[in-house]
Amino acid sequence: MHEIQLLVRQGCHLCEAARATVSEVTNRLGMQFTELDIDGDPKLLERHHEEVPVLMIDGQVRDFWTIDPVRLERLLSS
Repeated sequence: MHEIQLLVRQGCHLCEAARATVSEVTNRLGMQFTELDIDGDPKLLERHHEEVPVLMIDGQVRDFWTIDPVRLERLLSS
């Protein structure tokens, strides 16, 4: 099972779209993901403030801004 984390910020319209995409794909594959608001973590905020949303799989950044559902499913199926 993969560890899937979505880094977001409040008021981010791209984050809302990413949340919907990640939720749909992970639900279809029977997986879970966690969401983390980077505004509460100074290190993450400094590193990713211009890139949110950020999709991390197994601790590695795999996508940011726009999450492609086909790519996400391919990454999670491998």
